[in-house]
Amino acid sequence: MNTPTPTPGRPRAFDEQTVLDRATEVFWRHGYEGASLSTLTSAMGINRPSLYATFGSKEQLFQRVFERYRETQAAAARTALDQPTAYAAVEAFLRASADGLTADDHPAGCLSIQAGLACSPENARITEALAAGRAATEAALEERLTRAAREGDLPDGVDPRALARFVMALSEGHAVHAAAGATREQLHASVDVALRAVALRESTNIS
Repeated sequence: MNTPTPTPGRPRAFDEQTVLDRATEVFWRHGYEGASLSTLTSAMGINRPSLYATFGSKEQLFQRVFERYRETQAAAARTALDQPTAYAAVEAFLRASADGLTADDHPAGCLSIQAGLACSPENARITEALAAGRAATEAALEERLTRAAREGDLPDGVDPRALARFVMALSEGHAVHAAAGATREQLHASVDVALRAVALRESTNIS
């Protein structure tokens, strides 16, 4: 009796990065809890067994989505911190954020804000993961501003931690407004006001 020769498993009939991009848009538009498995699989073009086999669960899928988001969207804003002065770094950060929140290749606003601020207790891990992502960005801002303070690049008396929190609060507030329909020009006008406030504090200390 001949023993059948084992055959390799069927290769995936989809591109994993493409379906992740589609899942990202669903989570972005509907939030974590609002994104049903039916909506996800329909948008991704795969069935539930394929979703489970590839990503494990809805929560694990979202974790992959958020990791990808952090790499492609939030990382662009954090590169602004390489600017040579604190003022330039803050401006570049806020300008890049405003551009990203109103870009044409994804829903308006911020995935980190829209996906999980109102999750129920059983999905607290999602809220915590999103908050940790925002905290990491704020920590990077604080680190950059602390270095500026050591180098004499911030006015005396300016608290780097408080300034980092202010910049993040403005960026996160812009995310809410962008999702509600605020335009890129309107967000940049708000950045102009914030930058004038920073410049006023600088000139006050210098005089």
